[in-house]
Amino acid sequence: MSYYTPLSTTTDQGKTTTIAGWTITTHKLPILKSGEIDAMTQTLGIAPPEMIFGHNGVRIAHDASGWGVTFNALDALRGVDKTGESMLKVAYSESWTKMRERVHEDIREVVKPFDWTYTTAYRGSVPETATPQFAPTEEMIPFERLKRPDPILLFDEIVLYEDELADNGIAILSVKIRVHPERLFVLSRFYLRLDGVLVRVRDTRVFVEFATGEVLREYQAREETYANVRNKMYGRSPEEVPGLMRDPQYVCELTPIVETIREKAVIGGAAAASSASG
Repeated sequence: MSYYTPLSTTTDQGKTTTIAGWTITTHKLPILKSGEIDAMTQTLGIAPPEMIFGHNGVRIAHDASGWGVTFNALDALRGVDKTGESMLKVAYSESWTKMRERVHEDIREVVKPFDWTYTTAYRGSVPETATPQFAPTEEMIPFERLKRPDPILLFDEIVLYEDELADNGIAILSVKIRVHPERLFVLSRFYLRLDGVLVRVRDTRVFVEFATGEVLREYQAREETYANVRNKMYGRSPEEVPGLMRDPQYVCELTPIVETIREKAVIGGAAAASSASG
């Protein structure tokens, strides 16, 4: 697991709060500088997205046990296919590759076939040594609790990376978090819109109930052709459609689910006691 920390010379616009034995921290800093981009390129072995916020991130940590889960750009990009097997063979591919070669002329050897849409099935980073690890479950996130009008102690939205795919769409990975007195909720969303070709959404949701230490994680993949999503906007005026196609939440609702993975971990003494009594 990798996690960038803020630079001492740069003002971090992130937030932090500690509640019920949990510390939640966000980091929000400028895009990486050229030297940092080169270092990340060498580490990943692929050309990074146009806008890479390598010092941004979200961390949820249980203070007593040290258990935690983080969301950061480097680990997310490690999940991009580097074999080229999943690369979309469309008209844009060649122009995108040539553009990246010009940008990274001094490190051209890393510009090789890979998934240039930067699609990632990233579900957050938990150290391999952490105990417990997430395990499969059929339990669903209790969204009804999140609909309660509870106070919001912390809210933030962080962009990890973004690329306009040679002006042919957008690929963006962002993380939203909100913390309430009794629980928290995270939505990490990868959104891909490749104009005329494809719409793709990869969502990771994390729910923490402080009193029990229960952590639920749900990964959901959605995918549809661009044409089918446009067709589902039947009745909308032509002027509305371009704006709607740039709205990830609206497009997500029109895009069918193709995969769902649910996991659970129970953290801390209070949670263990709760599980034992049950």
